[in-house]
Amino acid sequence: MEKIDIHFANELAELLMPIEQLNGQKLKLIVHAGTPKTGTTSLQTYLDKKQRKLRGRGVLYPHNLEKLKNPSAPKHQWFEKNLVTTHRQYLLENFKNIISQVNKDTHTIILSSEGIYNYWWEFPEQSKVILSQLSELFDIEVWVWFRDSLGFIESYYKQCIRNPKIDGNPCYGKDLSFAEMLDIEWFSQHLNYQGFVTECQTVFGQNNVSVFTYEGDVVQEVSRKLGLATPHDNPTPRQNKSLNAASIAVLRTINQYDINAKDKELLMPHLKSINEVLENYHNESLIDEESRKRVLALANPISF
Repeated sequence: MEKIDIHFANELAELLMPIEQLNGQKLKLIVHAGTPKTGTTSLQTYLDKKQRKLRGRGVLYPHNLEKLKNPSAPKHQWFEKNLVTTHRQYLLENFKNIISQVNKDTHTIILSSEGIYNYWWEFPEQSKVILSQLSELFDIEVWVWFRDSLGFIESYYKQCIRNPKIDGNPCYGKDLSFAEMLDIEWFSQHLNYQGFVTECQTVFGQNNVSVFTYEGDVVQEVSRKLGLATPHDNPTPRQNKSLNAASIAVLRTINQYDINAKDKELLMPHLKSINEVLENYHNESLIDEESRKRVLALANPISF
């Protein structure tokens, strides 16, 4: 296991050496880890559309290897997928692809996927060793946004119901009430904000994790950080409108069938239409009072 980790680090170090020698410093790597339901899709869409402008400022938001297969995927899901499976070779190939996009003016790379937060607790120890090695090879900084626990976990519940079924995942695409899903550790552990930050600080370094409060417009916040926003630059509208309780009820019915991911995706435009029609009829919270108390008891918020 250790030999594999060393081999990965050595190969990546060889690829980075000429860039470091040219620039006289390490490349900065910003890892946007989410969390889910904090404007991540809007941010990823914005950064993808602004690639040329970012390059002009020495910032690379890299194309994915799978971009040719799925041009509408501006996030870097390969990152957490390769870490969950500990597939070092795929991870190395993806980093080779990123480095091939670096030019002489590039000083910063941004990777974005809320799946880093989603699957953090599923990363094996070997993958966390690899992440620690990345913090030695790059000048690394982890960005993560958090919203209030009740708002987050209700939105995340809706996303789990909306997602297609995945083997091994106990929540995606299932017909479960909020209370039933809250009983599942995989779901409830997403309320452990402080635990995630503390582990990230252990892996990446105490001063390399930046935590932000989600206030509704992460796109504007990031664009200002990158020096892109102007008073007339209205970035990207919200991408994922939340489903109301009536639409979730329809989805739970659909989830009773063993429907594949492709067919479920075909249903989503129709569900969005249903969502708009039912907006004024059935939009109460999906969290009952007992579950609300449980969420507040389970939540481990950030100590700013």
